[in-house]
Amino acid sequence: MTQLLLIASIAGCRVALPAAAVESVVELDALIPVPRSPSHVAGLSALRSRVLTVIDTMRSLGLGETDCSDGIREAAVVEIDGHHYALIVDSVEDVVDALSEPTPVRAAMGEGWERASLGMVETDDGPLLLVDIAALVAGAPDEQRAA
Repeated sequence: MTQLLLIASIAGCRVALPAAAVESVVELDALIPVPRSPSHVAGLSALRSRVLTVIDTMRSLGLGETDCSDGIREAAVVEIDGHHYALIVDSVEDVVDALSEPTPVRAAMGEGWERASLGMVETDDGPLLLVDIAALVAGAPDEQRAA
């Protein structure tokens, strides 16, 4: 069975997201701040009468903060446990087939990437890191305790 992958860029790195988990790719133009939320929550946005919790994937991975000052940001919309999230990404490239099952990464990637990694998958575009969407939404473990 072939798994479809959405190729996106986060913090300048090309990664793969399980395409079956992505409802749509959108451009967000307005973010409403959420006081006292974990720092990886960039804010709230609306899409077709639904409220989306917007996740700053860079901050979730501990790689700094996405600059949202220019207004429009590209995001992948996902649903987890009945809640809708928009994952801010640098860009979205394509949907491709996975040519292999995920295999363990045999290199140090940094704490955030290691927490969110499901392994490396082969594609026609070369190997890509398969990212765990739920780990991006959850953020770093220390933020989970503080929330």
